[in-house]
Amino acid sequence: MKNLLSTKEVAQFLDVNEKMVYSLIAEKGLPATKVTGKWLFPKHLVEQWIENSTQNFPSQASPLPPYHGLLIVAGSDDPLLERTMNLFNKTYPKHLAVYGNVGSFGGLKALRHNLCHMASSHLIEESGQDFNFQFASEELHEPPAVINFCFREQGLIMAKGNPCKISSVADLGRKDMRVVNRPLTTGTRLLFDRELLKADVSTETMVGYGHEVHRHLDVGLEILAGRADVGPAIRAVAGILDLDFLPLGRERFDLLISRERFFDKGVQLFLGLLHEPVFQRMAGELQGYDLAQSGRTAFPKEDNGNGG
Repeated sequence: MKNLLSTKEVAQFLDVNEKMVYSLIAEKGLPATKVTGKWLFPKHLVEQWIENSTQNFPSQASPLPPYHGLLIVAGSDDPLLERTMNLFNKTYPKHLAVYGNVGSFGGLKALRHNLCHMASSHLIEESGQDFNFQFASEELHEPPAVINFCFREQGLIMAKGNPCKISSVADLGRKDMRVVNRPLTTGTRLLFDRELLKADVSTETMVGYGHEVHRHLDVGLEILAGRADVGPAIRAVAGILDLDFLPLGRERFDLLISRERFFDKGVQLFLGLLHEPVFQRMAGELQGYDLAQSGRTAFPKEDNGNGG
């Protein structure tokens, strides 16, 4: 696979010596895989690791002001989240919820820079056993409050009837496949790249791998229009557009909130909606959602490896 770097190549890419590369793997989580006894490094994951490891950001000249009715949410997009924000605006007309679709990584960065009240995120950790905590600890100065919004199903969306006969991620390595993708800042892209790597599917010559759209719904629309055969998205979109869906896993979709803003009135009003019957009804109109933990605090996993 041409998009895999050798130890020597990744050392040159990072401008360090090869011995330092091994330390970065062990101590800093540099993305790597071992094949036939040799370390190999997916270039796109190395680039993502560099971006996520950035620490010295310019200070913000205008931090988020005290809450005066404007609730700002930034991060990963979700149809149920969008409907809940509309419900908030209808229920509380003296408040206004606005949303920035910047992906899970972008949401954490916005939270770090005090640009939003809540960040929506579903970043799968390296172990594959938990979500968000590892990335929050790397990105934020102090641990945020983590409230579960929902659990949902991630997977691959295909045209109705699955005309391309896609039964696994490995099928995406076929030359006739046309893919639509999500940006690097999204949790969906993180999961998709992990699954492609596990299936040993090269992205170097994959048609459409570089074609990125910003919403789950946009993935479905590209497939519905016949411009792509398959793409990563959540089951809810397949249900909305009447498309086929191949599940890849169940994920926890959380709201991360800085501790100093947790008790802002708008934040508490929004979290309160997660316990209302109308929220349950909205989720019931969509596919692939589990609200059993919605509105509850998601505690970080213990050192013994038991997930939360």
